[in-house]
Amino acid sequence: MLAGELKDPRIATMVTVTEVRVLPDMKQARIFVSVLGDEAERKSTLKGLLAAAGFVRREITERLRLRRAPEMLFVLDTSEEYGQRIDELLRSTKKNDR
Repeated sequence: MLAGELKDPRIATMVTVTEVRVLPDMKQARIFVSVLGDEAERKSTLKGLLAAAGFVRREITERLRLRRAPEMLFVLDTSEEYGQRIDELLRSTKKNDR
């Protein structure tokens, strides 16, 4: 749905859903997304996703035949960048040890 059905031009970059956490009462879902691009593209894409949250919620309700879908909250997943930074730091300490 995120890849082809959303027509918002802010969601033009590559978006990957990395994780979805739904509260036990099914009232809220946090959708963690990873976005390729610079900081400005990430912010723009997140704004586009937040604007499309109502559409996504309605489509999920219809497709899964739910009475009520959870509120959709899109969150940028920065774990990949965090992991890369840790790898860089570890590599730099190994180089300094030699």
